[in-house]
This record gives sequence, structure tokens and C-alpha cells, in this order.
Amino acid sequence: MKIIGFIASPRKEGNTAWIINQILEGAQEQDAETQSWSFSDLDIKPCLGCLGCHKGDGDRGCLINDDMQQLYNALAHADALVLGSPVYMGQMSAQAKIFTDRLFAHISPRFSPHFKENAVKKKLLLVFTQGNPDAGFFQEYFDYTKKMFQLLEFDVKEVLVVAGMRDGPANERKNLHTVLKDVGSSLVSKQFPK
Repeated sequence: MKIIGFIASPRKEGNTAWIINQILEGAQEQDAETQSWSFSDLDIKPCLGCLGCHKGDGDRGCLINDDMQQLYNALAHADALVLGSPVYMGQMSAQAKIFTDRLFAHISPRFSPHFKENAVKKKLLLVFTQGNPDAGFFQEYFDYTKKMFQLLEFDVKEVLVVAGMRDGPANERKNLHTVLKDVGSSLVSKQFPK
């Protein structure tokens, strides 16, 4: 099984990066092949709305030649995706939003996903970190984001929210290391905890 992690944070070594890496480590312990991408190292431009990805009958793809092309390729060959983002202004980071908007190249103008021909949907774990101590404070946004990825034919396994980041870094929290590794391990197993 191949699992890729996208760290959609401007902080290369922040809480989101640490959390995603712990989840991937748990998957590696179950013999999964993993790879992570830090958006702070990538040059990804916003969608131009040019509709070039939807013209013609051939292989559809985004016409912007930037680092998103690497991510399309990684996503095409992955069984599961772990997308992590800090919560900024009540929603995902700008980096995560640009990535999400660029997935438009994989959906038709009538919102019929291109992943549909695959017999098995790609698993997705959404991870949000936030300063607010109430994990449910932005629940409406998390629910909306889950539905949006379901529209793209992802099998959203969980929306994991790690709250209260103002109180100290994630790597100093007792038991969080074990919880995150268990989440990564469960991505590999057939049964995902509810």
C-alpha cells in the first residue's frame, strides 16, 4: 500500500508537519510505502480557471506547468492520501486551498469525478490543527470539506482535528504520538476506527 502525506502549511517544521509525519510513521510500521510533500518546498500556482483541463477528448490535465504536476502523479499512484492543514481564518490554509482548487483538473464541468472508473476509491484522512481549544468550533467547515472531497470520489475515513495549539506544540502532548501512529496504522488495515 502506498500512502502520501501533503503538509499544506507554510511552516515546514510546525505542528501540522509533525502530526502528518507521525501518521505516516504509523503506516510505515504496517509495511506501507509512504512519501510526504511539504507545500513550503513547492511552487504551486492557483487555478487560472482557463478550463484547459476540460477541453478535447484526450487525457485531461492541468495546463499549468508547476510542482502540482508532481502531486497529480503521486496522487494517481497512491492508495491513500493524508492532507494536513492548519486552520487559518476558520478554514484550510491558502496552500491547502490552492491544492484543492487545482484538483478541478480531475472533475468534469458537471461535477462528475474522473476517479469514478476506479473500482476502489482512494482513502483520505483530513487533518486540521487549530489554536482554538474547542475541537468542534469549526465543525461546519470540516463537514463541508469532507463532503467536497467525497464529491471527488475520495473515501474520507476521518477528519482529525488537533485543537489547542496555542497551549504548546503537538510534539509535547502526552499520548498524541501513540494516537497518531495508530491512525496511520489503521489506514493500512481493512478496519478504520469510528
